[in-house]
Amino acid sequence: MLRITELTLPLHHPDEALPAAICKRLKITPRDLVRYVVSRRGHDARDKTNILLVYSVDVNVKDEAGVLKRFRKDSKVRPTQDPRYHLIAKVPEGGTSRRPVVIGAGPCGLFAGLILAQMGFRPIILDRGKVVRERTKDTWGLWRKGVLNPESNAQFGEGGAGTFSDGKLYSRIKDPHNRDRKVLTEFVKAGAPPEILTEAHPHIGTFRLVTMVESIRKSIEALGGEYRFSNRVDGIDITTDAHGDRYVRGVHLSTGEYLEADHVVLAIGHSARDTFAMLHAAGVHVEAKPFSIGVRIEHPQSWIDRSRFDIEAGNPILGAAEYHISHHCKNDRTVYSFCMCPGGTVVAATSEEGHVATNGMSQYSRNERNANSGMVVGIDPARDFPGDPLAGIALQRHWESLAYIAGGSSYKAPAQRLGDFLAGRPSVALGSVTPSYKPGVHMTDLAQCLPEYAVTAMREALPVFGRQIPGYDHPDVLMTGVETRTSSPIRFTRGKDFQSLNTVGLFPAGEGAGYAGGILSAAVDGIKIAEAVALSLGAAQARSCRDGALAQ
Repeated sequence: MLRITELTLPLHHPDEALPAAICKRLKITPRDLVRYVVSRRGHDARDKTNILLVYSVDVNVKDEAGVLKRFRKDSKVRPTQDPRYHLIAKVPEGGTSRRPVVIGAGPCGLFAGLILAQMGFRPIILDRGKVVRERTKDTWGLWRKGVLNPESNAQFGEGGAGTFSDGKLYSRIKDPHNRDRKVLTEFVKAGAPPEILTEAHPHIGTFRLVTMVESIRKSIEALGGEYRFSNRVDGIDITTDAHGDRYVRGVHLSTGEYLEADHVVLAIGHSARDTFAMLHAAGVHVEAKPFSIGVRIEHPQSWIDRSRFDIEAGNPILGAAEYHISHHCKNDRTVYSFCMCPGGTVVAATSEEGHVATNGMSQYSRNERNANSGMVVGIDPARDFPGDPLAGIALQRHWESLAYIAGGSSYKAPAQRLGDFLAGRPSVALGSVTPSYKPGVHMTDLAQCLPEYAVTAMREALPVFGRQIPGYDHPDVLMTGVETRTSSPIRFTRGKDFQSLNTVGLFPAGEGAGYAGGILSAAVDGIKIAEAVALSLGAAQARSCRDGALAQ
C-alpha cells in the first residue's frame, strides 16, 4: 500500500474527482487503481476565494513496485507505514504482585493505566476527585450556582482538565511508534466519532468525552485495574539507602490509608498546587518552567467564519473557523492565541476558593454563538518569578485572587469591552457581544487583575490582530479574566528512563509534570510512562513485543 500526501482538490469537488486525482498523481490508469482510503483530510483557506481540501490517501495499485520506482525521489509518495501500536511487554505467566500506582485520572493517567492494564500489570489508579458524572454535577454547581467544590471541579476528577475543554485531539507530535494513533483508536472504541482518525484537526467535545472516559475506565477494570476516587495523595514515602539514593516506598492518602508502592506514576495535572508543594517538601526534584497569563477573548463565531472563509462561511465541510495568531511586542513579550474554542463558551476553571480562573470549552457540534480563545502573554521564571521553583504558583494565585475581587467576590469573572481596554477606562456595560461565562461577568477594568507588562503587550497586539482578522479588535469584543492555567508552572524533571532525577520509582508524567500540553500529548506521554514502568519492572525481557529500547 502507498501513502500519497498533500493531494489537493477544490472544496466543492465531486466524489469521482478524488480517484481521478490519485490516478493523475501516480500516472496510472483507473484500471490500475485497486482501492483507496482517506487517511487524513484538512483544508487550506489561505486563499479565501479558492479554498482547497488537502488529502492524505492510502492506495492499493496493481504495480506498486513500479510506481515506487517511478517516484523514488518524491517524498509525497511513499510506502504506507504500519499504523498499529504494539505493546512493549506482557506480564509473564503467573503475573506479578508489584502493582504500579497511577496518581491522576486525566488523559495522561488514563492512558498510563490503560496500557499498564493491557500489559497485565493491574494498576491502581488514584484520583482526588469523583467519577466523571458526579464531578460534572459539581462543576455545573459552580457554573450555575457559584458554589465551588475544591476537590471536584473543572480541574479535579475523572477525565482531568481536558474533560471540560474543546476536546482537541491534535498536536505537533509525530510518534514513530504510533502512540498518537493508539490514543485515537482507543477513543473511537470508547465511542468517539470515527472521523477523528482522518480529520486533520479532530476534536470531540465535553459531552462525548464523559462517556468515553467511563468506557475506558470499564476496560481498565475488566483487565484487573482498580480505581479509587476521592483519594488525594497527601504524602509520599521515600527512603534513602547507604549510597544516598532515594526510592519510593508508598503513598499516604487523604483517607488515612497507606498504600505500599515502588512504581508511582505522577499524572496529577497542572493545578494540583498542594501536591506540588508536598512533593517539593519531600525533596523531589522540581524546577520552575515558563507559562502564560492573559484573558479569554470572545467574538461572534460568524465574524470569525467570515474573516477566514469569506463566502464559504458556514460550509459544513469546513465547520466553525479557527485561528492561530501571535505578535512579538516592543516590551519583548509575545502575545498569542491559546486553546481556541470555535462555537464554544468561556468557563469557570478555578479549583481554589476565593480565586477566579477561566478556560474555554466546546461541544462536538461547535454551534454556540461565540468563538473564544485565550489571548495570553508568555512569562519566564528568570524574568518574572525567580528563585523559588514554586514561585510561579504564587504568581498564578496572586492574579486569580485579584480577579475574584474584581469580579465582585462571587465567582463572577471580571470582564471588559475591548475598546475600553485599549482606551484604559473601565467598562460599565456590555456591547453587542454577549458573554458566555457562567456564573456571569462583572464589567470593570482588567488592568487591575493583570500584570502591567501583559496589559501593555496586549494593547499593542490587539490592533495588529485586527489587521490579520477583520473584526478581531472591534470595540464591543469581550475580554474576560483571568487565564492563568495555560500550562503547569513547574517541571518535575525526569531522566532518560522517565524516572525522577533524584527519586527512583517516581515517574513524572503529563501536563502537571511539565511534559505535555493538551489531551493528545498528555495521553501519549502516559503511554510512554507505562512503557517505562514496564521496562523498570523487567517484564520486557520476559516477552518483548518490539525491538530496541524505549524511544523518547
